[in-house]
Amino acid sequence: MSWAFPFLYRQLFVPPPVPTKSFRHQTVIVTGANVGLGLECARHVLRLGASKVILACRNTSKGEEAATELRNSSRCAKDTIEVWQLDLSSYESVGAFARRVINLPRLDVLFANAGIHAVDFTMVEGHEATITTNVISTAYLCFLLCPTLRSTATKFGTQTNIVITSSELYRQAKFVEAQAPEGQIFATMDNGDRSLMEDRYNVSKLIEYFFVRSMAESMPLAQNKVIINCVAPGFCKSRLIREREDSLLIRMSVKALARPTEVGARTLVHAADAGPKSHGQILIDDHVQKDKDIFGGKKEREIQDRLWKELTSILEGIRAGVTKI
Repeated sequence: MSWAFPFLYRQLFVPPPVPTKSFRHQTVIVTGANVGLGLECARHVLRLGASKVILACRNTSKGEEAATELRNSSRCAKDTIEVWQLDLSSYESVGAFARRVINLPRLDVLFANAGIHAVDFTMVEGHEATITTNVISTAYLCFLLCPTLRSTATKFGTQTNIVITSSELYRQAKFVEAQAPEGQIFATMDNGDRSLMEDRYNVSKLIEYFFVRSMAESMPLAQNKVIINCVAPGFCKSRLIREREDSLLIRMSVKALARPTEVGARTLVHAADAGPKSHGQILIDDHVQKDKDIFGGKKEREIQDRLWKELTSILEGIRAGVTKI
């Protein structure tokens, strides 16, 4: 728990600065953009001059409501904001979304922000819902959009970005499923009798971090020009914990500690401006945090490699060749 006191200090007394990076001429996708951090991230990006902002939402009617509110607050042209359907609980939806992206003239930043914090065990697309949404579909989307991000970077002589919204709760993950036999980590998480759901969100964020590290290793910047990182925005007012709002402790914690959503969203925008040093790293607020030995030396590397092998195998099962970037 050595991270707890620095976390509380930053949370209460050190808000991240307002981002100033220009997004002029850029096309940006924000997933989970109709509420919370995604909505405020989109607002920042519009303020900073983005030419096109795509709100990727599971519920497009709510997305259109968010788009109208953003147009009114930013006074941007109506066609600056588009609402596209994206449901991370459906691989078909992810694939259909990616097929639309191919037709874009450019794509500069993917803010992979959408996620869930499930309480109950449910299966979606053959895996536990949190893992399907936060890990598998998010990774699938990143792989599918990489070619467009890479071509944009090459065409315009820049570097493009994938930013995944994570959480410092990855440090609290017990991840008992990592003790499973070779090739069985995801299968163990899919077993309702053996799943530790109170740890599942933390585990999903840890796996996201390991995914970012492994994906960065698989696509060196010299060849790909796509920076991938993840960001921990702190404890923010958000709809993410809606399934736990009946908890008095959660309500009190939100009231006492939670950052305004706009403040948390600043960290996402900063991550898109963190540069090559952030490739494969996690940012705590607006600073690169090079964690080492989360589990301890060789064991950590072994777990990361096992997860990468299993995850890429799952993705190849969804679409052959998708991980060959």
